[in-house]
Amino acid sequence: MHKFIKILFIFIVIFSFSNIYASDNSQDNPETFKAKAISVEKIKDTPAQDNISGIPQEAQKIKAEIVSGNDKGKIIELDNDYTMISKGDRFFAYYSTDDNTYHFDEPDRLPSIIFFTILFLVILFLFGGIQGVRGLASLIGSLALIIYVLIPSILGGYSPILISLFVSSVIIIVGSFITHGFNKTTLSAVIGMIITVTIAGILASIAVHTSYLSGYSSEESIYLNYNNAGTKIDLAGLLLGGILIGLLGILYDVAIGQAVAVEELLRADPKMNKILLYKRSIRIGREHIGALVNTLAIAYVGASLPLLLLFSTNNNTEAIKFTLNREIFATEIIRTLIGSIGLILAVPITTFITVFILTKAKVLPNSHSGHSH
Repeated sequence: MHKFIKILFIFIVIFSFSNIYASDNSQDNPETFKAKAISVEKIKDTPAQDNISGIPQEAQKIKAEIVSGNDKGKIIELDNDYTMISKGDRFFAYYSTDDNTYHFDEPDRLPSIIFFTILFLVILFLFGGIQGVRGLASLIGSLALIIYVLIPSILGGYSPILISLFVSSVIIIVGSFITHGFNKTTLSAVIGMIITVTIAGILASIAVHTSYLSGYSSEESIYLNYNNAGTKIDLAGLLLGGILIGLLGILYDVAIGQAVAVEELLRADPKMNKILLYKRSIRIGREHIGALVNTLAIAYVGASLPLLLLFSTNNNTEAIKFTLNREIFATEIIRTLIGSIGLILAVPITTFITVFILTKAKVLPNSHSGHSH
């Protein structure tokens, strides 16, 4: 098994570097630089010309010093009607040759991101121990696969659904063994997850095509398709890939938890027959399903709260039907349903595989092999 993982890592590295420059994605975007606000003057509230509601919108006139790039030290002036900032705040801006003016881009959020990243790591090391470190290593590996394999491959013109299935499987294999160790229980969970992701991929493909989802439900997708240096991206396939990748995180919890439940039941009674072991394990899994399906749905609801606010403004039945039928809503509904179906199926699939493998094994995995009970 160790040799298999080594070969897999070598393949990932080769595949990553062969695809990372597969397409030329250079764009004629203006150079962004960082600046520090020297003075901030509030402009009298006036309805924005592009604001359909006519609600007064705040605006600022900013005098700032450029603190990065070739023009470091230069004093500039610009207007801001995006996110209000204060004197001394740092922000990102750019110079537009179209109108020969400086434009506010985004406030500098990096200090906050760095602070909470450090806080996360401290808490993880304090309370997670070695298992937390393993989980972090697994997370880093997963992100590396997404950044250096999945994204370059999609931009290079590969099928998003096929490459997402491949990356999902590799994330499952590598992440599971790093976090939970090399044993039959982890192997059972890995097989269960791969089968579940494959089934979810098939169902997602059917759902996307029968629902006529194009993948153009967000501004990011539209921008990506028209600004990718001539490489046409399969946005429907990209949507499918996103559904599968989004399922992975919570699928880990279901599959590993179920495999460990089977292991512990068998450890408590090594003579328990397969049918009874399966039934008792499924009983545990059903409780898990109830909690996790609710968790997944609430997570998607939280991410789509602005859409729900838009939905709540319609009281007419026909208007509600029309709103539900819109792609931006239908996409989130399909995403939630496919994810929930995947979680539910993971329980019987993983349970069956774990029961089969562990009852065939002469020796149960060591309880201290990496699982946290």
